[in-house]
Amino acid sequence: MIGMRKFVRFFYVLSLSLSLSLILPLTLCGCPKKSGGTARVVHIAIQPSAAFIPLYVARYNHFIEDALLPMGVSVVWQDFESGPPMNASLAAEMSDIGVIGDVPTVSALSGAVPMKLVGIPASGPDAYAMLARPDDASFRSSADMKGKRIATVFGSTGHNLTMKLLQKNGLSFEDIEFISIAAGDAENALSSGLADAVVIWEPNVTRLIDGGRAKIVALGSETDLQGTNGFVVRAEYLVSQREVISTILEQYQRAVELVPALDEATLIKLAGALTLTPSQVQKIAEKYDYSVVIADQDVEALQDTVRFFVSIGNLASPYPVGAKTDRTIYSAQK
Repeated sequence: MIGMRKFVRFFYVLSLSLSLSLILPLTLCGCPKKSGGTARVVHIAIQPSAAFIPLYVARYNHFIEDALLPMGVSVVWQDFESGPPMNASLAAEMSDIGVIGDVPTVSALSGAVPMKLVGIPASGPDAYAMLARPDDASFRSSADMKGKRIATVFGSTGHNLTMKLLQKNGLSFEDIEFISIAAGDAENALSSGLADAVVIWEPNVTRLIDGGRAKIVALGSETDLQGTNGFVVRAEYLVSQREVISTILEQYQRAVELVPALDEATLIKLAGALTLTPSQVQKIAEKYDYSVVIADQDVEALQDTVRFFVSIGNLASPYPVGAKTDRTIYSAQK
């Protein structure tokens, strides 16, 4: 088992290296390049996740553009499929600010290009879940993990949740068969019998449950997982454009207040962006605590992710998340 785990880790690192070598050039080609003139522009990176619904709402309503117009700042929206290519764009100075999950956040903060955590767009432990086949009577809860084949994305929040569920039940990775998959392969891994359970996140959880293709056997809230996401900004940009970033966070909070009562037109737009139905958008949104302010518990949650990264060999040593955090950009109380 130990040999297999080393192989999985090697395969993951090799695959990640090859993927980034392909993703970075594509990302850079797909993003508008910075102007060499004096025009003030902010490049906002966004990805299709329900964790960032308020940013979509702000985008649809032009909140940020309207607020920055008097400052002579224009907005360029950059759409990404996930966090890693967004991080690559931030590191290459093609993006200025982005919204990403806990794993990409700690990765960005540990990179060679200085970044700052300036806000928490959302947290939601129950946006992460362990799913099993609906007809599997032998798998009713995380207490049934021993001897099972558990699949998730190596190095992801799903991997971290798997570790926490094992610890909760007095088990270790030696007690299961760990299978590393791509996020898009979760449904096939479950339906084909490759895995007895998959550990994934929204919106995939809702898609599989609503389709009758899976059942929930454990949720993130059954552990100390917080599911904390981050607003990450290039430190160099922040130094000269603090007012711009502050305005973006203020308009995000403005959109947060609209989420509980979204109109039909907005729900339809969100459903298209997230590949969901409007009712699914509403259901998933209820799993998140949307906010902006960085609380102590948010910093600790990300520090926990740092410890997880060190434990699997994705970081050589831990670093203090608080030292890479600026709580002064948006200071309203939760």
